[in-house]
Amino acid sequence: MKEIAARVGLYVAVILICIYSFFPIYWMILSSLRPPEKLFLDTSLVFWPPDLSSYKSLLQLTNYPANFLNSVLMAMATIVVATTLSSFIAYGATRLRFRGKTTLVASMLFAYMFPPLMLVIPMSALFRIAGLADSLWGLLIAHLAISLPLAVWLLWGFFKSMPFDLEEAAMVDGCSQFGAFIKVVLPLSAPGLITVGIFSFLLSWADYVFALILIMSDDRKTLPVGLASMLGAQDLRWGEILAGATLIALPLFVIFMFCYRYFVAGLTAGALKG
Repeated sequence: MKEIAARVGLYVAVILICIYSFFPIYWMILSSLRPPEKLFLDTSLVFWPPDLSSYKSLLQLTNYPANFLNSVLMAMATIVVATTLSSFIAYGATRLRFRGKTTLVASMLFAYMFPPLMLVIPMSALFRIAGLADSLWGLLIAHLAISLPLAVWLLWGFFKSMPFDLEEAAMVDGCSQFGAFIKVVLPLSAPGLITVGIFSFLLSWADYVFALILIMSDDRKTLPVGLASMLGAQDLRWGEILAGATLIALPLFVIFMFCYRYFVAGLTAGALKG
């Protein structure tokens, strides 16, 4: 009886936590599908049919499509560059012999000790000197600065645990060390690479501080900054704001739906092997 009661209590607690976590998201999506004139009048949890006028107004009357494209470009570029650079850096740190390499890899996480505001101010000054102010290239560098350390740390755990015998066998068969890295090491590190890609996407897609300070032009703003500018308007159109927030959250939901197994496997393996 005690075991049954404990299980029931555990299930009830899990259900309550899920409701507490997902209800605001459900309410946001539901409210974005209400007619604007009924947004504050109709508080029912279920209604039909859904109304897409807020989404149409968002796409037609605001700069949301350009902001969406900028966010997609930044996220994709961050994934490609962060995954590529971190794989080379982590592989070199595990295979090359030099003093202090463990300290070097660990020190890359030092940047996470500081809040983003402490990093973005000096970055903004440097980008002005380098001619990258108000540029998506500068924003990409900022996103890499916050995604690369964690990416290197995760992949370092994978490569460190991988026996060098596999690469030696490939090199005996005629592969160079670079060929063994491409054909042997990277395929075996797929969970880690997917985890790094997801983390890089999240950090870039949800970034607000760097995009707010480094980007001034409306046509270069990303989604979080573009949506926040709607909140500062005199005429608050909550239907469009909720629709925009839903479209921001939708890609994250889709990615986790299809990649959560790789994500959990990558985090677990990287933590255990590192």
